[in-house]
Amino acid sequence: MRAPTLDDAEWLDAAPPALDGHVVAYDFWTSTCVNWLRTAPWRRAWWQAYRDDGLIVVGVHTPEFAFEHDPELIRRAVTARGITYPVVADSDYTVWKSFDNHYWPALYLAGRDGVIRDHHFGEGRYAESERTIQRLLGVTRPLTRPEALGVEAPADGDRLRTPETYLGYARGERFASGGGSHAYGYPAFLQSGQWALDGDWTRSGEYAAVHRQDGSVAFRFEARDANLVLAADVPVPFRVFLDGRPPGDAHGADIGPDGLGTVTEGRLYQLIRQPGAITGRHLEVVFHAPGARAYVFTFG
Repeated sequence: MRAPTLDDAEWLDAAPPALDGHVVAYDFWTSTCVNWLRTAPWRRAWWQAYRDDGLIVVGVHTPEFAFEHDPELIRRAVTARGITYPVVADSDYTVWKSFDNHYWPALYLAGRDGVIRDHHFGEGRYAESERTIQRLLGVTRPLTRPEALGVEAPADGDRLRTPETYLGYARGERFASGGGSHAYGYPAFLQSGQWALDGDWTRSGEYAAVHRQDGSVAFRFEARDANLVLAADVPVPFRVFLDGRPPGDAHGADIGPDGLGTVTEGRLYQLIRQPGAITGRHLEVVFHAPGARAYVFTFG
């Protein structure tokens, strides 16, 4: 299969030089996807290591959630992730459909003749993909070893027991709250992998939105990391509790040891990164003002 043309693509800033005659890595991503975030160090490393040999990395940002269509949000994500390769703002899914793609992240590698020679969906397989890049470029050298820190660090797969969980009703699973029509309440106990709302909330297909101060969401999880995709039109302060207490040294990058954080823009927020032994924990996020929208819990 030849790589589809990007002649009509909407580039975030400047379009790259002609792709013809180059090896091209097409990287499908969306700014809130934790699985893509964990691949980002390798995409950046390949661009830096092989651009002078004829590699062009093309980031194709295809949004999962409605708020991710905003070009300024994409630009902020590009800056935050240190991306310097060209990026397509594929908000209408034109490039996604032309590749018949179905996944985030997805990597397609095309040779200088424009024919796709390899592809991979999801995380991992970095060495095999880089060797394919080297073969297509006709170079041989030691493989890159990028440093992956913070939310980009690989998941602790050996101790990860809790799956990605959406809060909107279109894909929501394992929802344990009683009540409904704005008035939700916690059950007496959450089983592992279950989540619940408390307070004045509404659920749309994509998200759960809190409408009054001190509305909260709880989750029983087993993983090193707990993340939550959040958005709000104005800053919304919140506080995280782990087993009923501030998280201390188990706090994630987006909150302090006291559990305090603020929703400032639509993105993934790392709430918990546990040191040491991993067991089942009870996570609660209390919003101190209305207006926050919660989309999906992810774990690592």
